[in-house]
Amino acid sequence: MSNLVPAGGRSLAVTDDPAKKATVDYVTVMIDDQLFGIPVLQVQDVLAPQAITRIPLAPAEVAGSLNLRGRIVTAIDVRTRLGLPRRQSSERQMSVVVDMGGELYSLIVDGVGEVLTVQENAFERNLATLDPVWRKVSTGIYRLKEGLLVVLDVSRLLTLKGQEAA
Repeated sequence: MSNLVPAGGRSLAVTDDPAKKATVDYVTVMIDDQLFGIPVLQVQDVLAPQAITRIPLAPAEVAGSLNLRGRIVTAIDVRTRLGLPRRQSSERQMSVVVDMGGELYSLIVDGVGEVLTVQENAFERNLATLDPVWRKVSTGIYRLKEGLLVVLDVSRLLTLKGQEAA
């Protein structure tokens, strides 16, 4: 290990120890049997199924709005947004509330898992063989023992045009 002393006079430790490499945390969600990760710093809340008020004339992917501690939050059905068939049952559906440009959005997903910590240097760009629907809304992947963790780009998901999704 070596120490560097920057202009401010405080030393910074630099290490080559792989056990101390940078890590990244993701909240994991399931969408159509695929594991996705949303950067934990973008997640504001995780919600169990709850009443959503429909919005007349809203696009199909806008499930409606909900009240979250006095704030109106737009609920987005991620499956519909991506051109996937709707779930037959909403029993297990959960929502992940994310912040995008100061606005809160509730992303309705098939299920929410755990917070997963992965090594930052294990990140890979999207594979050519990755489903085109997933490629449009992800920044890359991590290979896990259980399969792939696709990193969800919330910004891309929310700005995706309807015709681009399908």
